[in-house]
Amino acid sequence: MTAAEAVERIVGALEEIDGLRPATPVSPETTWLPVDWAGMAVDLSAEVVQIRLIATRLPIPPLLERAAELVRPLLAGTEWEKARLRLVVTDLDGAAFAGDPRHTNG
Repeated sequence: MTAAEAVERIVGALEEIDGLRPATPVSPETTWLPVDWAGMAVDLSAEVVQIRLIATRLPIPPLLERAAELVRPLLAGTEWEKARLRLVVTDLDGAAFAGDPRHTNG
């Protein structure tokens, strides 16, 4: 499996998790570029597979556990199989607080 294929599979697996999305460096001026923006959130090395994420729901720990459950099997049999999996939540979307009465301005 190539690195590009691994990234594509990882991003695809993350799409199954309601509450997490890849943290992408998209700015409004560059959305027209034909780039795999979601794939830019994944870094692969023999030592560490790092995925930068944005949380859109709370609590975060179960979301990260689910992400690890989905991603780790994708790495089996690849050069990244023994790499440490690092899931980094870089931002918390305001939607995560919707409906939570502890976080209202009233």
